[in-house]
Amino acid sequence: MNSAAPRSMRHPGIDRLRGLAIVLVVLHHIGLRMPLRDTVLGEWLPRRLLNALNYNGYEAVFVFFVISGFLIAGNALDRWGDLSRIDLGTFYRRRAARILPCLLALVGVLALLHALAVPDYVIDRPGQSLGGAVAAALGLYLNWYEGHTGYLPGNWDVLWSLSIEEVFYLGFPLVCLLTRRRAVLVPLLVVLALSLPWSLASITGNEVWKEKAYLPGMAAIATGVLGALWVRAWPPSARDARVLRGFGAAAMFAMMLFTAPWLWRALHDGVMLMLTLATLCLLVGMAAPSSAPRHVRGFGWLESWGRLSYEIYLTHMFVVFGAVRLWRAHGGDPQAGLWWYLPTLAASWALGWLLARGFSQPCERWLRGVRPGVHMPAALSQTPP
Repeated sequence: MNSAAPRSMRHPGIDRLRGLAIVLVVLHHIGLRMPLRDTVLGEWLPRRLLNALNYNGYEAVFVFFVISGFLIAGNALDRWGDLSRIDLGTFYRRRAARILPCLLALVGVLALLHALAVPDYVIDRPGQSLGGAVAAALGLYLNWYEGHTGYLPGNWDVLWSLSIEEVFYLGFPLVCLLTRRRAVLVPLLVVLALSLPWSLASITGNEVWKEKAYLPGMAAIATGVLGALWVRAWPPSARDARVLRGFGAAAMFAMMLFTAPWLWRALHDGVMLMLTLATLCLLVGMAAPSSAPRHVRGFGWLESWGRLSYEIYLTHMFVVFGAVRLWRAHGGDPQAGLWWYLPTLAASWALGWLLARGFSQPCERWLRGVRPGVHMPAALSQTPP
């Protein structure tokens, strides 16, 4: 086993990308209830731009999937030198230490709010129950549960992506150990990654399941794993890294903010494969050894969103529901909805920060056996949703 410790330095570029993704998720959930196009901005800015800001949350989750595969595989390569040398016990303990404290706390809080019949938190769809939702969340099949019974309340619904991600990581080290050789593993990952548009297209008649099925999400995670292997096997030169960063950023912004409607009409589910490949290029370009990680002036706030992405993802719906109720209590004027966005975003970040500092980070340190005050070399293993 390679005894070298994994790199502890965070990559600010990757944090900015994660930050952008989580901001888009929060904007999506605000926009479903207070659309920007109905606010005063609708008189000044193109509807396409406002819709892009509000309705790319689903695509942002797939960006998270690619980042997750890239970081988790990269961390494993740093720690063990090769994916065929993964230590199962260590791998699963690290995943559990990061994921379980917040997941268990969230499920407990949501179960209490349901029992108290708090509006926005009551599970009341036919075929759904509190017990069913708890079992699905902890059993990592909440996406399947929603696909068969319909959407759960918003705070439960966000757990669909966690179900996909953690099922992938339950099987990932086993596949690495069984295949043993990259010549076997890489073709399997390539087939899975490229299957994304076909796996999406094959799901018809159930829009909820089409959004939340296991295979498309796992295809995006596999794309990130391939990126981590790429960086270590064939590190791009400085020039190639710049080209990859430029292409990836341009393609991602073009797809998500400008050409998405036209591309969807032309390529349908193929757009999602283009998005994951663009994310892959951007990550490889940023993480190449020839690319020095650097902070960008004025974007520290976005990096902080990236560092807190898991905590913000799990808790932001508490803030969104509260803001929407306050907005409605003040008359619910659609044009005035804009003025609720900034406080909602700020409160979402603050709640994520409080959860990280007061609960998830101390729990993770304790579960990993890290003494208080000692640096925890796990920055690259922090997992987005």
